[in-house]
Amino acid sequence: MPNPPIPTSAARAAVNAAATLTRELEQRILTPAVEAVASDGRKQRWEKHKQERRAELTAGTVEAIRALGPEVGMDDIARHIGVSKTVLYRYFADKNDLAAAVTLWYVETTVMPRLIDALSGDIGDYRLVQAVISVYVETVSSDPNVYRFTMARPSGSRPVAAEAEKIFAGALESTLEARFAARGAQTRGARTWARAMVGATTVAVEEWIAVPDRTSQDLAEELTMLVWGGIVGVVGAGGDPACFAADPPQLPPDEGPTPAG
Repeated sequence: MPNPPIPTSAARAAVNAAATLTRELEQRILTPAVEAVASDGRKQRWEKHKQERRAELTAGTVEAIRALGPEVGMDDIARHIGVSKTVLYRYFADKNDLAAAVTLWYVETTVMPRLIDALSGDIGDYRLVQAVISVYVETVSSDPNVYRFTMARPSGSRPVAAEAEKIFAGALESTLEARFAARGAQTRGARTWARAMVGATTVAVEEWIAVPDRTSQDLAEELTMLVWGGIVGVVGAGGDPACFAADPPQLPPDEGPTPAG
């Protein structure tokens, strides 16, 4: 599979997809229901104050998580920030609401800017895959407490993390569609492949954060190997599952057990 630079149009499509999905995440998950306030300046000022105060408390929560760990409770968060727990509950419905705000902060300020920067470079296909995975893994490894508080929470309490994963998958789907189409391959499976790649990466990273038994570089290289091997196989079959099944890539011959020394 040749390795030309990624076209500017393909990179732009991926960046636009990421930006659009980030806005959707904010609108669907975190924007509080606002009453009709067009005719009431006091309500408008209160709403602005509430959003600013939420942002301040979210930033304070991030510092508390970094200092005290991902299992930190509301009492300790409030104490670390220097407010009462009542103040937190005035601006956040519960801990899940606070976690949602922190997750959006993490995605918007840390993960997405680095991923968008990787997607925007004129680099070859393999290097693009390698760069995106490395950025994600290194971002997580540099701030593990915040990652575990936001993205690695139990599935029933992390709707924002699930939405964030859709952001990554959406950006990847756009990139796959552009690159596969440029090679004459079918693209109807792009969503499936993108979700599978993101799912494999996030699960592997969550396991590694809990048990860091190898370096972040080793993890990124292992994930790159898996993802790139899948991309090569898909493109080699023209994106057609029937063609792939009719002539699947072959494993090297089994050489049997290594003789004892």
